[in-house]
Amino acid sequence: MSQLTEKAKEFSEKAHQGQSRKNSDVPYITHPIRVAKRLEEAGFSEELICAGYLHDVVEDTPYDIEDIKKLFGERVATLVLAHTEDKTKTWKERKQHTIDTIKNGEKEVKYLIVADKLDNLLSLEKDLKEQGVHVWNNFNAGIEQQAWYNRSIAENMFVGLNDDEVPSYFHEFEKAVHRVFTS
Repeated sequence: MSQLTEKAKEFSEKAHQGQSRKNSDVPYITHPIRVAKRLEEAGFSEELICAGYLHDVVEDTPYDIEDIKKLFGERVATLVLAHTEDKTKTWKERKQHTIDTIKNGEKEVKYLIVADKLDNLLSLEKDLKEQGVHVWNNFNAGIEQQAWYNRSIAENMFVGLNDDEVPSYFHEFEKAVHRVFTS
């Protein structure tokens, strides 16, 4: 781990301290750590790995994009900002923006978003197996809307990428979408 990625991990741990994952008491930091690890295992840049650690900081903590820019540089801030939802918008507007970003965004932004969505979906799948369908009650949108959103990500994530630019976890995401949302 480089000094910069170590610093991003520590900053994310501090920012998300006391937060837990939806549907459980698992510390929230486990999610950004898994996202960053997936990006690192795929051989991506130090900046993208940092963005993996930091991708939810602006959305879910008191820190803002200027804090990210000051501590981690313009490129990391750009990646984080591209994946940060505008909480003043409705759920549907926010998700449509992410779908549009996955379709039209640059490669590294796609890599970050899909790594995040895959980890969320694998966690959801585990929660559904352990706790049953009532886990959907903890979401802002029900199963039909979640299915639309995740299928839309899967349908648009390959746009603009050559076969040799597609990381293996994109295919893992497709399979997870099929498992979770096919009844």
